[in-house]
Amino acid sequence: MGFARTCSVALVGVEGVVVEVQADLEPGVATFTLVGLPDKSLVESRDRVRAAVVNSGADWPQKKLTVGLSPASVPKGGSGFDLAVACAVLGAAERIDPRAMADLMMIGELGLDGRVRPVRGVLPAVLAAAEAGYRQVVVPEQTAAEASLVPDVSVLGVRTLRQLIAVLTDAPVPEEEELPEEGRPDPMLAGLSLVGAGMGVGVAADAGAAADRRPDLAEVAGQRAARKALEVAAAGSHHLFLAGPPGAGKTMLAERLPGLLPPLTRRESLEVTAVHSVAGILPPGQPLVAAPPYCAPHHSATMAALVGGGNGLPRPGAVSLAHRGVLFLDEAPEFSAQVLDALRQPLESGHVVVARSAGMVRMPARFLLLLAANPCPCGRHSYIGDGCDCSPVMVRRYQARLSGPLLDRVDLRVRVEAVSRAELTGAPGVGERTAVVAARVREARERAAARYTDTPWLTNSEVPGHELRTRWYASPGALREAERDMERGLLTARGLDRVLRVAWTVADLAGHDRPEAEDVAQALQLRTGVSRGVPAGAVGF
Repeated sequence: MGFARTCSVALVGVEGVVVEVQADLEPGVATFTLVGLPDKSLVESRDRVRAAVVNSGADWPQKKLTVGLSPASVPKGGSGFDLAVACAVLGAAERIDPRAMADLMMIGELGLDGRVRPVRGVLPAVLAAAEAGYRQVVVPEQTAAEASLVPDVSVLGVRTLRQLIAVLTDAPVPEEEELPEEGRPDPMLAGLSLVGAGMGVGVAADAGAAADRRPDLAEVAGQRAARKALEVAAAGSHHLFLAGPPGAGKTMLAERLPGLLPPLTRRESLEVTAVHSVAGILPPGQPLVAAPPYCAPHHSATMAALVGGGNGLPRPGAVSLAHRGVLFLDEAPEFSAQVLDALRQPLESGHVVVARSAGMVRMPARFLLLLAANPCPCGRHSYIGDGCDCSPVMVRRYQARLSGPLLDRVDLRVRVEAVSRAELTGAPGVGERTAVVAARVREARERAAARYTDTPWLTNSEVPGHELRTRWYASPGALREAERDMERGLLTARGLDRVLRVAWTVADLAGHDRPEAEDVAQALQLRTGVSRGVPAGAVGF
């Protein structure tokens, strides 16, 4: 009887669970049994592993073979266990010394010819291995750079099973033909997340080149108020709603918002890269997401596409793919009301919990939401007067698709007016460039970060209202107008807290130590859409 063990990782959402792969050989009829709650794709690994072992020049054991995946209570799926299963079988057959792989973590899919193919989720898998104390991992060569992002872990990238067998048996490693770059899994998901790939996804070394290709805010004609609202949104990570006629520039503004956000920190980059790795949308040769991502799903997106789901354990949706970046919902009223209301939980908590029959998964979803909508189905209501063909009932029904509870969680609401001929045909480059505005945003965030030192918060939008009211006070009398609005029913308790957060952001941009009455007036104007007598040129409508 022969026995061997090695380890791999099962992905549950965007987190990895270490799985021990055990192989046992006993005399009897040659069979191959795989136990441990595998799904269909994992059960099929029996045929892939057998063919890969034989085509790699090793003998397949003609005995009763049982492979167990422990813990058996954790659902397991995908083809990433192939490499560990093959080595465990060869160890039980004494083709490989079992002691040589007992402390190894192996992740990879096997082709029938013995090639080791890339799989999604390598980064979170290696992170889970490192947290469990493993210091040596074996991954496909194409994902070695991604696995190397985890510190204090030795990574071995292999092209074929034959190479790995040679390494584990101390034999000369054969030269193998370099494998062609293959597309990542789930290209349809890649299309969902990488709408703004040129703007939001890249490698740290290419951050400058990516910035040069990014659309510039100076290209937007007019829209002074909306541009300033975009600056406030980026500085405090506040959610934003743009309403205006078609062609006013709402989508152009949204595409330029990621360029105003500061680059991701190392920890944030690893968080975002882990999510994109699980989704299988990391571009080949670019293992690290260094800039805030930008995700713009189509209005026909389903609940599973937006918040996560799929067969078996849930997979990341658009809210997780936009983690630490921007989620843009163009033509927001065209989305399903049920889908839109599903955003309420991640907007408050910064994560999404998806429950399915196979289990419950928590995935990160701290994003900046940007909604855009027309005033009515035809887009001309209240802008071109008699040109609107929509009845009052149609207008009310269209506008009611964005529920009150959802809009109550959006800090900034801006009306985007149609661009005038003078603004459109005027001298180019009149508005500020993205780099100039981004510098102010960065300074405002640094002020906020210094204020929230020794707290779990980094931006104003994250701070609970109770903390702002009791620890960081506005100037005396600054909140008087906001309190009157609350008494008149124009603001809810949540709305008052959000006005205070926006006021702190406006104060940070202006360099004030704490919000003044003018800062609160600008925050109220951005929140309610009612003019507060803010001087021309200030943030507002």
